[in-house]
Amino acid sequence: MTSSWMLVAGALFALVGVLAKMLGSQFSSAELAMYRSLIGLLAIGAFLMWKRETVRTPFLRGHFWRGTTGTISLVASFYAMTHLPLALALTLNYTSPIWLTLLSAILLKERFNARVIFAIAIGFAGVAMLLRPAFASDQALAGMIGLGSGFFAACAYVNVKKLGEAGEPAWRVVFYFSLVGTFGSALVQPLAGAFHPVNTGNIWLLLGIGLSATLAQLAMTRAYHSGSTVVVGAFAYSTVIFAAILGLVFFDEQLPPLAWVGMLVIISSGLLAKWGSGAADKNSKLPTLPAEED
Repeated sequence: MTSSWMLVAGALFALVGVLAKMLGSQFSSAELAMYRSLIGLLAIGAFLMWKRETVRTPFLRGHFWRGTTGTISLVASFYAMTHLPLALALTLNYTSPIWLTLLSAILLKERFNARVIFAIAIGFAGVAMLLRPAFASDQALAGMIGLGSGFFAACAYVNVKKLGEAGEPAWRVVFYFSLVGTFGSALVQPLAGAFHPVNTGNIWLLLGIGLSATLAQLAMTRAYHSGSTVVVGAFAYSTVIFAAILGLVFFDEQLPPLAWVGMLVIISSGLLAKWGSGAADKNSKLPTLPAEED
């Protein structure tokens, strides 16, 4: 049952990418992130009103940094999805376990075994393979932004873990992330130009992005609550498979063989990093969490 929930989440996350790509010519990545966050904010706000919960917190700084890094990752991810083949963009976002392992070593001086070190090395070899076609087709900027989305997702997970250790409930973390994401993306949008109009032709796609992302988060949370982190993490990469299928069906996206090899290497390195760090999870100060997040 655990794997089923993660497969549902993977399909929904891939659907978010499809809808974002369809709207890429009408909205900027900041606008897509804003509407995605706004719909999530309304959903969690309705939940809080129903449960009569309070959003008062003594950890505003932690929520600010979690929201800021998560929003940067979200905007970068939407940019990559609208400028790169869908499977490639999502794979770059799923480099977050590799970045997370590096952050734990650099910031918290954690030591890892040879398996984890090897995972990091082959992970970045996979990134090089995946980005080579992007550089060759003048998509270098989108490729680097997609890679950055994975890095900032890892930074967001660090803050999520710290807030969890401080006793903040998950719904409050999601609320402030959605709040910062909504206003943060709106503040960034003027750098990309004026806001684009919402009309009857695109509002349903925008609602689809927000609802699909919210349902995906719920399914992913259910999977992680009921199953092994490493096992669920393996099924999390089903998003890439769904993205490859949907990208081919809707956009006729066909990746070169080197890109497929790079994707496989990155997925393998992410699983290896999760497995290696999971052995010492009880003593770890950082979480083993999935990508997207955000």
